[in-house]
Amino acid sequence: MVDAKQTLRTAIRASRTIRSPRVQADAAAHLAQVVVAIPDVAEASCVALYASRVGEPGTLPLIELLVSKGKRVLLPVLGPTLQRGWAEFTGADDLLERAPGRPPEPGGEDLGAEALAAADVVLAPALAVDTGGNRLGNGGGWYDRALEHARDGVPVIALVHAEEIYDGEEYPLPVEPHDRRVDAVATPEGWRWLRMPAAA
Repeated sequence: MVDAKQTLRTAIRASRTIRSPRVQADAAAHLAQVVVAIPDVAEASCVALYASRVGEPGTLPLIELLVSKGKRVLLPVLGPTLQRGWAEFTGADDLLERAPGRPPEPGGEDLGAEALAAADVVLAPALAVDTGGNRLGNGGGWYDRALEHARDGVPVIALVHAEEIYDGEEYPLPVEPHDRRVDAVATPEGWRWLRMPAAA
């Protein structure tokens, strides 16, 4: 199972490198418009998401659009001994790669892992998602652990490129017991529910 995941991760990461900066920028702009139109996002007061790395669906336009609409935005931060917490986004100039190979992080106060409980919706990174809600992450398992702090009933929406959605019946993603499913998926082309989140 671990080998199957790693093989798939390698292939998807390689395919992500072929997009030009212009194509990536256009996709990021479209993704922002798609995500803010999702009813749960539109109605949220606080949104948890992440600052994207090269090749991932770009999130900076989305982050800035959410802030312009008066929403509180929480982003992951790297704590001591590789623990992760959350900090508020205060501006693009404050986003820095604070450890080699890590996503950009805000420089504000680390509010701890429990801060995720303030989020009304969680936008999660993924390398792929299948139509059963299974998510292939980057391999560290951090989001699977982080989601334990989300409130019951809060939807988790994965952000991927359109071709990274797999048919869960014909091509289900490899899954381990610790993997947490997502409720919906969004791409620059649109979004859809994969399963309805449990009622709060």
